[in-house]
Amino acid sequence: MTALQKVKDLLPEMSPGEKAQVAKWISDDLSYRFPGIEKTPGLCGGSACIVRTRIPVWLLVEARQAGASEADLLKSYPSLRAEDLTNAWAYYRASKAEVEQEILENEEVEAG
Repeated sequence: MTALQKVKDLLPEMSPGEKAQVAKWISDDLSYRFPGIEKTPGLCGGSACIVRTRIPVWLLVEARQAGASEADLLKSYPSLRAEDLTNAWAYYRASKAEVEQEILENEEVEAG
């Protein structure tokens, strides 16, 4: 059974409020909710990056997890603005599994 079929089967069981919530989630997913973040096939492996740069979100998250402050990141990456970091953290909160997987994959490449 496809995901689409599962949704179709669930719709009759849902209240109008639940359907509205699902519609909002779909709308959010279809719209670009993360200004300042872009994913470009062929650039940085398709990872989410800060616009105007080739700095992937996963790299910033990994540095932050290692103890780098926002001031450290802004100093290390002069092309970044504080707004870029805010956008990166928002993207990470919404796409944590994706970003964590990219961190793991890049750790394996470095170790390999």
